[in-house]
Amino acid sequence: MSTAAGNIAHALSRLALYWRAAGWRAAGVQGLTPTQAEILSQLAPGPMRSGDLARGLGVSAPTLTDAVSTLAAKGLAARHPDPQDRRAALVALTPRGAGAATLLPDMPEAIGPVLDGLSEADRAGLLRGLTLVIRGLQEAGAIPVQRMCLTCGHFRPNAHDDAARPHHCAFVDAAFGDAALQLACADHKEAPEEERALAFARFAAMA
Repeated sequence: MSTAAGNIAHALSRLALYWRAAGWRAAGVQGLTPTQAEILSQLAPGPMRSGDLARGLGVSAPTLTDAVSTLAAKGLAARHPDPQDRRAALVALTPRGAGAATLLPDMPEAIGPVLDGLSEADRAGLLRGLTLVIRGLQEAGAIPVQRMCLTCGHFRPNAHDDAARPHHCAFVDAAFGDAALQLACADHKEAPEEERALAFARFAAMA
Protein backbone atom coordinates (compact mmCIF):
# COMPACT_ATOMS: atom_id res chain seq x y z
CA MET A 1 0.00 0.00 0.00
CA SER A 2 1.34 3.43 -0.93
CA THR A 3 1.80 6.19 1.64
CA ALA A 4 -1.09 8.14 0.12
CA ALA A 5 -3.37 5.10 0.23
CA GLY A 6 -2.39 4.49 3.84
CA ASN A 7 -3.18 8.09 4.79
CA ILE A 8 -6.57 7.90 3.07
CA ALA A 9 -7.35 4.61 4.82
CA HIS A 10 -6.42 6.16 8.16
CA ALA A 11 -8.63 9.19 7.49
CA LEU A 12 -11.58 6.96 6.54
CA SER A 13 -11.12 4.86 9.67
CA ARG A 14 -11.18 7.98 11.87
CA LEU A 15 -14.31 9.24 10.15
CA ALA A 16 -15.94 5.81 10.47
CA LEU A 17 -15.15 5.73 14.20
CA TYR A 18 -16.70 9.17 14.71
CA TRP A 19 -19.73 8.32 12.57
CA ARG A 20 -20.31 5.03 14.39
CA ALA A 21 -20.16 6.67 17.81
CA ALA A 22 -22.56 9.41 16.69
CA GLY A 23 -24.88 6.75 15.25
CA TRP A 24 -24.94 4.84 18.53
CA ARG A 25 -25.84 8.02 20.40
CA ALA A 26 -28.61 9.06 17.97
CA ALA A 27 -30.11 5.56 17.91
CA GLY A 28 -29.89 5.24 21.67
CA VAL A 29 -31.96 8.38 22.16
CA GLN A 30 -34.79 6.59 20.32
CA GLY A 31 -34.24 3.34 22.21
CA LEU A 32 -32.84 1.64 19.10
CA THR A 33 -29.68 -0.16 18.09
CA PRO A 34 -27.76 1.29 15.11
CA THR A 35 -29.02 -1.58 12.92
CA GLN A 36 -32.62 -0.91 13.89
CA ALA A 37 -32.15 2.80 13.25
CA GLU A 38 -30.65 2.10 9.83
CA ILE A 39 -33.62 -0.11 8.95
CA LEU A 40 -35.99 2.74 9.77
CA SER A 41 -33.95 5.09 7.58
CA GLN A 42 -33.85 2.60 4.71
CA LEU A 43 -37.61 2.07 4.88
CA ALA A 44 -38.49 5.77 5.13
CA PRO A 45 -38.97 6.14 1.33
CA GLY A 46 -41.27 3.09 1.23
CA PRO A 47 -41.57 -0.69 1.81
CA MET A 48 -38.76 -3.00 0.73
CA ARG A 49 -38.40 -6.72 0.23
CA SER A 50 -36.62 -8.42 3.08
CA GLY A 51 -33.86 -9.70 0.81
CA ASP A 52 -33.23 -6.28 -0.74
CA LEU A 53 -33.19 -4.67 2.70
CA ALA A 54 -30.67 -7.20 4.03
CA ARG A 55 -28.39 -6.70 1.01
CA GLY A 56 -28.63 -2.94 1.28
CA LEU A 57 -27.62 -3.06 4.93
CA GLY A 58 -24.94 -5.68 4.38
CA VAL A 59 -26.38 -8.00 7.05
CA SER A 60 -27.43 -11.64 7.01
CA ALA A 61 -31.05 -12.69 6.66
CA PRO A 62 -31.22 -13.97 10.28
CA THR A 63 -29.79 -10.67 11.58
CA LEU A 64 -32.38 -8.73 9.61
CA THR A 65 -35.18 -11.01 10.78
CA ASP A 66 -34.23 -10.48 14.42
CA ALA A 67 -33.99 -6.70 14.00
CA VAL A 68 -37.31 -6.44 12.13
CA SER A 69 -39.01 -8.66 14.72
CA THR A 70 -37.82 -6.32 17.46
CA LEU A 71 -39.04 -3.28 15.52
CA ALA A 72 -42.39 -5.01 14.98
CA ALA A 73 -42.66 -5.71 18.70
CA LYS A 74 -42.08 -2.01 19.31
CA GLY A 75 -44.81 -1.13 16.83
CA LEU A 76 -42.35 0.54 14.44
CA ALA A 77 -42.38 -1.89 11.49
CA ALA A 78 -44.51 -4.66 10.02
CA ARG A 79 -44.21 -7.42 7.45
CA HIS A 80 -46.69 -7.73 4.58
CA PRO A 81 -47.05 -10.20 1.70
CA ASP A 82 -45.49 -8.93 -1.53
CA PRO A 83 -48.35 -8.59 -4.04
CA GLN A 84 -45.89 -9.17 -6.90
CA ASP A 85 -44.29 -12.30 -5.42
CA ARG A 86 -46.09 -14.48 -2.88
CA ARG A 87 -42.79 -16.07 -1.90
CA ALA A 88 -41.39 -12.72 -0.76
CA ALA A 89 -42.31 -10.42 2.11
CA LEU A 90 -42.29 -6.66 2.27
CA VAL A 91 -41.10 -4.79 5.32
CA ALA A 92 -42.78 -1.43 5.92
CA LEU A 93 -42.84 1.24 8.59
CA THR A 94 -45.92 1.73 10.70
CA PRO A 95 -47.11 5.32 11.20
CA ARG A 96 -45.25 5.30 14.50
CA GLY A 97 -42.13 3.97 12.78
CA ALA A 98 -42.34 6.67 10.11
CA GLY A 99 -42.48 9.26 12.86
CA ALA A 100 -39.45 7.74 14.57
CA ALA A 101 -37.53 7.74 11.27
CA THR A 102 -37.98 11.50 10.90
CA LEU A 103 -36.24 11.98 14.26
CA LEU A 104 -33.10 10.13 13.15
CA PRO A 105 -30.41 12.48 11.74
CA ASP A 106 -29.10 11.87 8.23
CA MET A 107 -25.58 12.53 9.49
CA PRO A 108 -23.74 13.57 12.65
CA GLU A 109 -24.55 17.20 13.42
CA ALA A 110 -21.00 18.49 13.02
CA ILE A 111 -20.46 17.00 9.54
CA GLY A 112 -22.90 19.19 7.60
CA PRO A 113 -21.25 22.56 8.26
CA VAL A 114 -17.82 21.12 7.51
CA LEU A 115 -18.92 19.75 4.13
CA ASP A 116 -20.80 22.94 3.31
CA GLY A 117 -17.61 24.85 4.04
CA LEU A 118 -15.72 23.02 1.30
CA SER A 119 -15.46 24.59 -2.12
CA GLU A 120 -17.66 23.20 -4.90
CA ALA A 121 -14.57 21.69 -6.52
CA ASP A 122 -13.49 20.00 -3.29
CA ARG A 123 -16.97 18.56 -2.70
CA ALA A 124 -17.12 17.28 -6.28
CA GLY A 125 -13.68 15.72 -6.01
CA LEU A 126 -14.47 14.12 -2.67
CA LEU A 127 -17.75 12.66 -3.93
CA ARG A 128 -16.10 11.37 -7.10
CA GLY A 129 -13.34 9.69 -5.10
CA LEU A 130 -15.77 8.10 -2.66
CA THR A 131 -17.92 6.90 -5.56
CA LEU A 132 -14.92 5.16 -7.09
CA VAL A 133 -13.94 3.59 -3.76
CA ILE A 134 -17.47 2.31 -3.11
CA ARG A 135 -17.82 0.91 -6.61
CA GLY A 136 -14.39 -0.74 -6.36
CA LEU A 137 -15.43 -2.43 -3.12
CA GLN A 138 -18.63 -3.58 -4.79
CA GLU A 139 -16.63 -5.03 -7.68
CA ALA A 140 -14.50 -6.91 -5.14
CA GLY A 141 -17.64 -8.29 -3.49
CA ALA A 142 -16.75 -6.58 -0.19
CA ILE A 143 -19.98 -4.54 0.07
CA PRO A 144 -23.38 -4.90 -1.58
CA VAL A 145 -24.36 -3.02 -4.73
CA GLN A 146 -26.41 0.04 -3.87
CA ARG A 147 -28.56 2.59 -5.69
CA MET A 148 -25.71 4.69 -7.09
CA CYS A 149 -25.11 6.33 -10.45
CA LEU A 150 -22.35 3.90 -11.41
CA THR A 151 -24.73 0.93 -11.23
CA CYS A 152 -27.72 2.67 -12.82
CA GLY A 153 -29.08 2.05 -16.28
CA HIS A 154 -29.93 5.76 -16.56
CA PHE A 155 -26.31 6.89 -16.05
CA ARG A 156 -24.25 8.08 -19.03
CA PRO A 157 -20.74 9.01 -17.81
CA ASN A 158 -18.70 11.53 -19.78
CA ALA A 159 -21.50 12.04 -22.32
CA HIS A 160 -20.98 15.82 -22.69
CA ASP A 161 -18.03 18.05 -23.52
CA ASP A 162 -18.93 20.41 -20.68
CA ALA A 163 -16.24 19.87 -18.02
CA ALA A 164 -18.55 21.14 -15.29
CA ARG A 165 -21.42 18.82 -16.28
CA PRO A 166 -19.99 15.89 -18.25
CA HIS A 167 -22.49 13.20 -17.20
CA HIS A 168 -26.06 12.60 -18.29
CA CYS A 169 -29.04 11.10 -16.47
CA ALA A 170 -31.47 9.55 -18.94
CA PHE A 171 -34.21 9.40 -16.30
CA VAL A 172 -34.48 13.18 -15.98
CA ASP A 173 -32.77 13.86 -19.35
CA ALA A 174 -30.29 16.30 -17.84
CA ALA A 175 -26.54 16.84 -17.68
CA PHE A 176 -24.78 16.97 -14.31
CA GLY A 177 -21.34 17.05 -12.73
CA ASP A 178 -19.48 15.04 -10.11
CA ALA A 179 -20.95 17.14 -7.29
CA ALA A 180 -24.41 15.76 -8.15
CA LEU A 181 -23.44 12.07 -8.22
CA GLN A 182 -25.98 9.94 -6.35
CA LEU A 183 -25.17 7.11 -3.96
CA ALA A 184 -28.74 6.28 -2.87
CA CYS A 185 -31.12 7.36 -5.62
CA ALA A 186 -34.82 6.54 -5.30
CA ASP A 187 -35.10 6.40 -9.11
CA HIS A 188 -32.23 3.93 -9.50
CA LYS A 189 -32.60 1.25 -12.17
CA GLU A 190 -29.95 -1.45 -11.85
CA ALA A 191 -28.04 -1.88 -15.08
CA PRO A 192 -26.89 -5.26 -16.44
CA GLU A 193 -23.44 -6.34 -15.26
CA GLU A 194 -21.72 -5.67 -18.60
CA GLU A 195 -23.26 -2.20 -18.81
CA ARG A 196 -22.18 -1.43 -15.25
CA ALA A 197 -18.61 -2.48 -16.03
CA LEU A 198 -18.47 -0.23 -19.10
CA ALA A 199 -19.85 2.73 -17.17
CA PHE A 200 -17.34 2.20 -14.37
CA ALA A 201 -14.43 2.01 -16.82
CA ARG A 202 -15.56 5.12 -18.66
CA PHE A 203 -16.11 7.07 -15.47
CA ALA A 204 -12.81 5.96 -13.87
CA ALA A 205 -10.85 6.88 -17.03
CA MET A 206 -11.96 10.52 -16.89
CA ALA A 207 -9.21 12.97 -15.96
